[in-house]
Amino acid sequence: MHPFDTATLLEALPDGSFRGHTSPAYANMVGPFGGVIAACLLQAPMRHVARLGNPIALTVNFAAALADGEFNIAARPLRTNRSTQHWAMELTQGGEVAASAMAVFAVRRETWSAPEAAPPANLASPDMLTRAPPIGRPAWTHQYDMRFARGGLPDAFDEEQQLDSVSQVWVRDEPPRPLDFIALASLCDSFFPRIFVRRRKIAPIGTVSLTTYFHADAALLKEQDRRHVLGTARALNFRNGYFDQTAEVWSDEWQLLASSHQIVYYRD
Repeated sequence: MHPFDTATLLEALPDGSFRGHTSPAYANMVGPFGGVIAACLLQAPMRHVARLGNPIALTVNFAAALADGEFNIAARPLRTNRSTQHWAMELTQGGEVAASAMAVFAVRRETWSAPEAAPPANLASPDMLTRAPPIGRPAWTHQYDMRFARGGLPDAFDEEQQLDSVSQVWVRDEPPRPLDFIALASLCDSFFPRIFVRRRKIAPIGTVSLTTYFHADAALLKEQDRRHVLGTARALNFRNGYFDQTAEVWSDEWQLLASSHQIVYYRD
């Protein structure tokens, strides 16, 4: 199995909940990588017998860091309409909630469609860029091939403050894996904390809440297959212990696949 599929593997239990297990391949500085936690939470309704359609929105609230080992996820549909379905999920470990989530699934129909956001212009292709070395970084970074056109982690955290926190990075699973909703949910959290880029200082941080909107349907993700996607990320504000982080994920044919926004705690 691909390491990502191992990390997001859930076992269905007789009571309708699911059991998972943390993976050392996706370890972060404290606990597992948040993207893989979000992916596991989305995996539960994706595997549920009552599922309708595919995800269009996912919000994950991180209550505590997971310890290495087993965890449980309960997922229940709150309401099902003709074309949308609302879900609530809870991830527990040792009898306590470590993360909660809400998701909306939908059956998409052919309608008038038009893009408004635009990807960065004049960007080098991934084969023209070098993969960022994951050596000395948390284990989860080894599971992604990241090629920065702008805004990678600095070579030295010298606290030389930058004008902005913008990053532009080509990224894919490593080893390559076909893109699906579960992998896309994780990719949307693969951007380094904006404070590391803007302030060039390692500070204790933790994502509090992450919302992802899925603009792609299953067919568009299948077309992308194993190729790099383009991620762009920036912060809007750093203030009194919290900063936001907004991101977009584009296909290599400039289709907007997903957008995300999160609020992150930091300690000075």
